[in-house]
Amino acid sequence: MAKHLHEMIVFSEEFSLINSPAFYDCVVHLICTEGEGSFLYNDRRFSISKNDIAVISHPKLVSDISADENFHCEYIAAPDKFLHNLLPANNYSIQGCVSLFDNPIIKVSDRDAERFRIDLTNIKNRIENTDHRFYQELMGSLLQTMIYDLFDFHAKTNENILTTDRVGYITTQFFTLIQGGRPKTQREVAHYAAQLHVTPKYLSDTIKRVTGKSASSYITNAATAIALSYLKANTLSISQIADEMNFSSPSYFSRFCMKHLGMSPIKFRTAGAKNKPT
Repeated sequence: MAKHLHEMIVFSEEFSLINSPAFYDCVVHLICTEGEGSFLYNDRRFSISKNDIAVISHPKLVSDISADENFHCEYIAAPDKFLHNLLPANNYSIQGCVSLFDNPIIKVSDRDAERFRIDLTNIKNRIENTDHRFYQELMGSLLQTMIYDLFDFHAKTNENILTTDRVGYITTQFFTLIQGGRPKTQREVAHYAAQLHVTPKYLSDTIKRVTGKSASSYITNAATAIALSYLKANTLSISQIADEMNFSSPSYFSRFCMKHLGMSPIKFRTAGAKNKPT
């Protein structure tokens, strides 16, 4: 049974739960009000302290959450699909989302921190107001206000992120292909460049300029995540996974795993079997 909107928008102060499976289809918008904490996000360590805001678009990529005894935070988790329809209709939304995926932390002033906390409180206070005849529109307007404020905060320290509409289009389409699972079988920048009708150099330079990371790294990271999911599922043999992911041979797949997982697929599965409870 599909959940109602008010069941999917959550206000919480529990930092340790930001990667809860309940939030996997959500974006977490968090502010630290006291103390210091940290977490791994997409295999990179990020620290957060007072007046730092974190925008976590993929909570499932968060792990190893830690905080000192003085740490306190507040956050709203809201459905990604609902938020997507609220994004500002301008090119900054594209670049801002990409940049925040690469580095989810926004450092803000006391004044802006207070403004963001007001945004969170306004949303918190209306989540249960489900008898409102325009509930969805009401929550949409409050969340959109928060999003506009976040982009304003982010733009203050990322003035160079605004780029041309063409760059925005290329960047968006590239990540659409990545998120659509294309790296399962296509791991060359040239393939994505051909899909977007640009040269591999143009695509590589564009993604590097917008995100600070190479196009190939995003492709490889996505392919590695897919390989991991197959290996963990343990439903296909190594040879079958190699075929499924369009590797030329099981040995080539093994070399890919050695390079990006640090061990062969057989060793990965053996290690996983040893760590399972008996």
